[in-house]
Amino acid sequence: MARQRTLLASSLLALALTACQTSNTDTAQDTADFAGAATMQLNVNMTQENNVPYYEQENTGTDCNIAEKIDYADLTEIQELPNPFIHMNGEPVTTASDWRCRRAEISAQMQRWIYGEKPAPTASLSTEASADSITVNLSDNGQSINFTAEIQWPTTGSAPYPALIGIGQPRLNNQQILDMGVAIISFPQNEVGAHSGLESRGQGSFYSLYGEDHSAASTVAWAWGVSRLIDALEQTSELNIDPHRLGLTGCSRNGKGALVTGALDERIVLTIVQESGSGGSAAWRVADAQLASGQNVQTARQIVTENTWLSTDFEQFGESVPKLPVDNHELLALVAPRGLLVLENTGMEWLGNESAWTSALAAREVYKALGVPTNMGVTQVGGHRHCVVPESQEPAVNAFIQRFLLDQPVNTDLVETDAEYTLDRERWIPWKTPMLGQM
Repeated sequence: MARQRTLLASSLLALALTACQTSNTDTAQDTADFAGAATMQLNVNMTQENNVPYYEQENTGTDCNIAEKIDYADLTEIQELPNPFIHMNGEPVTTASDWRCRRAEISAQMQRWIYGEKPAPTASLSTEASADSITVNLSDNGQSINFTAEIQWPTTGSAPYPALIGIGQPRLNNQQILDMGVAIISFPQNEVGAHSGLESRGQGSFYSLYGEDHSAASTVAWAWGVSRLIDALEQTSELNIDPHRLGLTGCSRNGKGALVTGALDERIVLTIVQESGSGGSAAWRVADAQLASGQNVQTARQIVTENTWLSTDFEQFGESVPKLPVDNHELLALVAPRGLLVLENTGMEWLGNESAWTSALAAREVYKALGVPTNMGVTQVGGHRHCVVPESQEPAVNAFIQRFLLDQPVNTDLVETDAEYTLDRERWIPWKTPMLGQM
């Protein structure tokens, strides 16, 4: 059944016609001048029943003016989780329309300091579709590459089908998802951006196109590749995949990539992040605190010695995490107000179980501010192997897929853990959450 959408009324119209504007004030950290930001048509659509946002653009913040890069030495320490509701120039976020350019600021800082730059969509593109795959051909900078994504078709439902894209093969109950009427598309992440140790940095088809010294970490190379896959799906209607009903998932290292991808492409209506650890849903500052308390947890200091998931610029924060102007609760918040489900494993201390829980709760404050707290869920359950969804978490996965990909009116109000964590709000989330109203 075709998906029905309507433009939001007055609040959405105001958002689409209002540019983010603040004064230009120099601070010790990055600043932004929004005075010249041009208005743009956001083309934000919602399902009529379920308040599920869909954006026509990959990035709605391209007209937001972000300040020039500054040096690491000019950053100041922030002990708590950075406040997502304060612009870089110190001005508060006061309305839902402000969030668009605040989001652009956070995205720019994430790319500048942690993940590397995602290239603009300048590559020319063509596609070749078969019964169970789509090949994406891309050319840019005088170079050409291609990759093929495999498709598993649902056992029920009707075309065009919603689809769940996996960074690699999804580690959910895939047969159950197919039986719900949702296709599964496997993105070949290893081919696009290698991640087999630090020596593999700059390897993969992304770097063949943009150079082996490009700042993008492998996770951003994957994000760029998934965005081009979405472009291809938009152009290939005969494949019978609905590009307006796309979800994304990944577990562990692929979960890091899923979160980065969902944060950087607003066309993805649902992101399911599974046990992604440091560089994913876990907050760097809280992971350091876990380590200081005697726990065995991966921190910035360790992860920069392991693989290509983060940019080389991040290495300088290994011993100075408080100088980061952002933290990963804000990476989660970049998905707002779109659908986000965080699946965690209490038993995985190395992945920052308490850090991920704290980070998720902090990110959910942005969803609360935008009036859509149930668009984000977090469930943390132990007693199972890494990247194996226990039976107790399957209802959460099903509910988010039903609501965000199948337009079914189901309850997604979910915040649960089987641990006995006590959130130290005064230490980590001392800032107040404004009521911005729905976008």
